[in-house]
Amino acid sequence: MANLSKINVLMCGTGEYTTGWTGSGASKSDKKIGVVGLTLFDLRRLGKVDKLGMAGVNGGKFPAIREHLDQNIGGVYKDMDLTFDEYPKGGKVDPEAYKEAIDNMSKGDAVIIFTPDPTHYAISMYAIERGIHVLVTKPAVQLLSHHNELIAAAKKHSVVCMVEHHKRFDPAYSDARAKAAGLGEFNFFSAWMSQPKSQLETFRAWAGKDSDISYYLSSHHIDICCWMLQDKAIPTRVVASAATGIATSEPYNCVPQTEDTITLLVDWVSTTSSKHRGTGVYTASWTAPLKAGVHSAQHWYYMGEKGDITVDQAHRGYDVTVDDTGKAWYNPFYMKYSPSESGHFDGQRGYGYVSIEKFIDAARSVNAGLTKAEDYDKHGLPTIANTVLTTAILHAGRISLDAKRPVGIKKNGDEWILE
Repeated sequence: MANLSKINVLMCGTGEYTTGWTGSGASKSDKKIGVVGLTLFDLRRLGKVDKLGMAGVNGGKFPAIREHLDQNIGGVYKDMDLTFDEYPKGGKVDPEAYKEAIDNMSKGDAVIIFTPDPTHYAISMYAIERGIHVLVTKPAVQLLSHHNELIAAAKKHSVVCMVEHHKRFDPAYSDARAKAAGLGEFNFFSAWMSQPKSQLETFRAWAGKDSDISYYLSSHHIDICCWMLQDKAIPTRVVASAATGIATSEPYNCVPQTEDTITLLVDWVSTTSSKHRGTGVYTASWTAPLKAGVHSAQHWYYMGEKGDITVDQAHRGYDVTVDDTGKAWYNPFYMKYSPSESGHFDGQRGYGYVSIEKFIDAARSVNAGLTKAEDYDKHGLPTIANTVLTTAILHAGRISLDAKRPVGIKKNGDEWILE
């Protein structure tokens, strides 16, 4: 068997999901010590990852980030090597520091991108063209044309390019997908996902300017629906509607074009039956109540020809009530932060962790010659090729909101386009 070498990984983005650190200090969400950094530090402990780097825009943040990681990861879990190279160096500010970081990497290394939505395409393409494997957070990109270009580039350079759609690895969601396969033709899907208004403070720098709540949150459940309907149905038409007025008022004062809640209504057509059509309704909001007991309220309903499925991802039969803060529902299936009996990190089964590990395993396997990058398109994994319809729906939704019209989705040769 070929030798699986350790892989070097660059983290692009230094924010909440990578480190648990925000501009105003440690995150107050359910990601207080982050996901990406913690997972990679543990994968290094387990022998899968070697050198790590972290690229941001403001190098002046790194002393506080390192202190935060030392205290909350190094001081909590045993045997964690928290070393990483930082970019930009010397406290400089450089929006393109990722280029220097990637230029210092070798073909076959990996980049994990958790940066503002408009930057995903440029960073992903810069890495892919240098033979580096890419895992990019959702939404992969905002434009369908960019998604198609990344598909072509990943194929040309034979690299693994995946989108970090971690909901695919939620055991409830993946099991529901398997059960939906036995329910006949698709009929109806309805999804709700929201986060509290406090997130408008966290995302003030980009909310409404660089992206919207549909790209940010509905990307999760749109991808789940596309995954469930893969090879069964295709989306053909998108109409979007938005509620406004909270994000743009006191105390949040987001830019005037910021929507509070966005709903996408999507027509689906069966690829196996001339009679069957379906409807998808995907709603996302970042103006939910502040003390709802969950950080992300999320649930969906699927109805097929022969039955239906309901999943409530926010309430898992596990709640904790504290005098000062009241009742809260927890989801340890996503990230388990409590240490093991031996004092080590113990969250390897969480689907936030699994999503990153699956990418690392794929990249190492391709590097060793055991598999080819395109093999993963056949495995139901969220590769860039397998997630194109998610981007098509999200992009169509944005156009529908701006142009106040329905937007069509169709295939032109081998590529999906909007009309």
